[in-house]
Amino acid sequence: MPQPSNSPSSGFTVLHLVQPVDGGVGRVVADLVHAQVAAGMRVVVACPDRGPLTADVAALGAETEVWRATRDPGFGLPAEIRRVNELVGRIRPDVVHAHSAKAGFAGRLAVRGRIPTVFQPHAWSFEAVSGTTAALARGWERLAARWTARVVCVSEAERGRGERAGVRAPWSVVHNGVDADRFRPADTADALSSTAVGRAALPLLAELPPETPLVACVGRLCRQKGQDVLLRAWPLVLRDLPDARLVLVGDGPDAERLREGAPPSVLFAGAVTDTAPWYRAADLVVLPSRWEGMAVAPLEAMASGRTVLLSDVDGARESLLPHQRAHCLTAPEDHAATAKAITALLRDRSLRDTFGREGHEHVRGTYDVRRTTSAIADVYRDVAAVPRSERREPISQ
Repeated sequence: MPQPSNSPSSGFTVLHLVQPVDGGVGRVVADLVHAQVAAGMRVVVACPDRGPLTADVAALGAETEVWRATRDPGFGLPAEIRRVNELVGRIRPDVVHAHSAKAGFAGRLAVRGRIPTVFQPHAWSFEAVSGTTAALARGWERLAARWTARVVCVSEAERGRGERAGVRAPWSVVHNGVDADRFRPADTADALSSTAVGRAALPLLAELPPETPLVACVGRLCRQKGQDVLLRAWPLVLRDLPDARLVLVGDGPDAERLREGAPPSVLFAGAVTDTAPWYRAADLVVLPSRWEGMAVAPLEAMASGRTVLLSDVDGARESLLPHQRAHCLTAPEDHAATAKAITALLRDRSLRDTFGREGHEHVRGTYDVRRTTSAIADVYRDVAAVPRSERREPISQ
């Protein structure tokens, strides 16, 4: 990945505070670390030591620190906050970059504006809950804005949702990006041959004929990603396309529940180290999320030359070309509409091939990860230039 020309100078220190460490958040952090280390920055990543992120960013040249934080607020929160304070005091970063709700919660409570803090929600916390809990989450985000030098949203829709919730903060919209050298179509001009090549590389799919309709859903197996909606839709797809197969790629807290009662036409790949061949093996990639900021998986799929079907949550419309939206968006949790759209797209190879080619060019031109890392470097440059006397309230001693 080329070094961004506008990166802060060598010696600049950024502390990435990360929880969760898997899925799209982990991918975004790894891409940022790659570019920032290449630019000569000192990069420290503090995160739980489970999952591959610690090893991945260490291999890229980042320093790593263990931050034992759960995904949700709980009795361990005071210790999590103390650990952030200890890390900040020892590392002395120029910028703290907190990723997702829990890191934003603990990080901003710990730092409280002593150091410029960038908060990247990766989807708002109040989207995941309802009732009193959602009201409390919105109230927290409004309060925490006073300790936030910049909120980085991954889509205009995510920014708009924050504003409507009453979050008043300096904003930047920096779309998620994809490494188009890694996620690309197979090296063949023929779509059927491309699918065959992709399946042959994966033992779980190697026995599937290339003409078998295959839908892939790539993501953490959890309520947010909506695989349960897809499984409710799947019997309706099989009525019209009985030979179709569905593969769920990923692991997560809902894995066991999703496996229970799933028909033989549904395959479970589990966690994988490289998602690229799974996109290339599929005819269609579906992500029926309940909420997002801007999901990374659809961008990766489009970069791989695959048509995507998304639920109409934050970031989905921005991911797609305007003329594709009528075919490739459905209402969240509408399993019947999802089934109808899957069936229509699987039946129309010509349309899928067209959308796949267009999507590939769209992602290369608009969502290249180098644009993302360059824009984040601009954010760091802006917030670190604010004189300390103008920064947010200091922590009381």
